[in-house]
Amino acid sequence: MTKWQQLKLGEIATFVNGYAFKPSDWNDTGIPIIRIQNLTNDNANRNYYNGQLDEKYRVVRGDILISWSATIGVFEWTREDSYLNQHIFKVVFNKLKVNKSFFKYLIKQKINEMLAKVHGSTMKHITKSNFDNIPILLPDINEQDRIARILDKAEEIRTKKKLANEKLDEFLKSTFIDMFGNPVINSKQLPKVKLSDMGTLARGKSKHRPRNAPELLNGPYPLIQTGDVANSGLYLKTYNQTYSEMGLKQSKMWKAGTLCITIAANIAKTSILTFDACFPDSIVGFTNSDKCSIHYIQFWLMFLQAVLEAEAPQSAQKNINLEILNSLELPYPPIEQQNQFAQIVQKVEAQKEKNQKVIEQMDNLFNSLMQQAFNSSL
Repeated sequence: MTKWQQLKLGEIATFVNGYAFKPSDWNDTGIPIIRIQNLTNDNANRNYYNGQLDEKYRVVRGDILISWSATIGVFEWTREDSYLNQHIFKVVFNKLKVNKSFFKYLIKQKINEMLAKVHGSTMKHITKSNFDNIPILLPDINEQDRIARILDKAEEIRTKKKLANEKLDEFLKSTFIDMFGNPVINSKQLPKVKLSDMGTLARGKSKHRPRNAPELLNGPYPLIQTGDVANSGLYLKTYNQTYSEMGLKQSKMWKAGTLCITIAANIAKTSILTFDACFPDSIVGFTNSDKCSIHYIQFWLMFLQAVLEAEAPQSAQKNINLEILNSLELPYPPIEQQNQFAQIVQKVEAQKEKNQKVIEQMDNLFNSLMQQAFNSSL
């Protein structure tokens, strides 16, 4: 049996913190800067530095990065050469022989322990001394290679399943355009109608905010928030909060099948209720008539979302109102064609649900393999 060596993180590698860029250093040209948002979201905006820094701040493809403030996570950089911003460590393997892939899994396995050591009330972070002193068990390089191969294969399989669902989402968007054209410019020159003529739009109700009246919460009635809608996908299947009887009295119960549309913070994000629920006045409910398909309206808004976001009035936060939604004009294809698209959506969503069950099984398997790997029993 391979012997695992008891060490501390600071004994196996050097962790170089990024450069403390100021907003005034940011530019539109030059070498890209890696901020935490660029690790967690490939589509996040990039800033650039038009100057020269010490090479220790340069990140190249294949480097391992660890964010240690606000978001605690480990990442492998796969993009162009960039400069590293503060609050992110670049891992330099200059002390012991370490398999990079094994190291990534080791850090993922230690993240919960790191989170227990975070400091700060507004900007949570782990201090360098606490980070360096986290105890770890490290096998020899041959055992690291073996474990990394097993975990890499399991990760590859579950990643493929997750990508399959993303491809299905892309398929639905391309199918919509094939059938109806680009809805923003009405490329198929379809007749136009007002959204208010296709169904009923009404804001949710919330006379009192739960933060000022906690007695409104923790009852039997599902309460949907804007974040639930924005992060749910096509269908809203879960909820994180509930109203009491008192909460229901100052609100309204919406029926399953209602299209929820956010009008504040996350503007024009949509999701279809799969259960009866209440929601606040930052969400509009759309209940359709027999003139349109709810799925057609949902995808039309999905394409229009970026336009509404860009044009939204801004006070304390960006928002749109019921009047704006009521007056929106949409291309209006034959209802039979809308229903045909709705059937395609339902079939694709059924396949995604099957895929999701496999993904959950793969996640459970991967977590089990991780436990075995770092209990030296794999």
